[in-house]
Amino acid sequence: MGDILVGMQTEEARALMCAFLKKESLRSHCLSTAAIMKALAHRMGKDPVQWEITGLLHDIDYELVGGDMQRHGEVGYRMLIERGIGEDIAGAVRRHNDLLYGDSQEPVDVALQAADNLSGLIIAAAAVKQGHITEVSEKTLQKKFKEKAFAAGCRREKVMGITRFMELNEFFSLSLAAIQEIRGELGLA
Repeated sequence: MGDILVGMQTEEARALMCAFLKKESLRSHCLSTAAIMKALAHRMGKDPVQWEITGLLHDIDYELVGGDMQRHGEVGYRMLIERGIGEDIAGAVRRHNDLLYGDSQEPVDVALQAADNLSGLIIAAAAVKQGHITEVSEKTLQKKFKEKAFAAGCRREKVMGITRFMELNEFFSLSLAAIQEIRGELGLA
């Protein structure tokens, strides 16, 4: 599992995330991102536990820094390193703020930026369907992805980065299935 703290499991990472993130919407975002990251790891032949934990912890400092993008990621990195979490996860948390660290071509970084951005679009698409994520289809995502005003916070260019590793439609399908699997945890139908 790389240089991650020996013995840390997904549930411990989830507890750590919950200790620092109080807003339910932010927790749901991290859970969604983690589900996509886990699915991507399986698809890309990477460590699914490591990638899921990276997704769970990627915004661990967001409330602490008040959304300050000049500090976001860096504070999270230091928090994780201080808790014995290795560079493989902590470094990805740091680098996911491309505004500070530029565009990394590491597979985990590309995947995290794509998952981070697409998770919001998927949740927004479910909201349009009154929270029925099972009514969101790949075709719905394709349509909403093209509508720049829909889920305007979704940085579509970061989602497109995943095309280095797979077709966009495959990523949509994989991500949608991953979020549908955890719909109960997210309060979606």
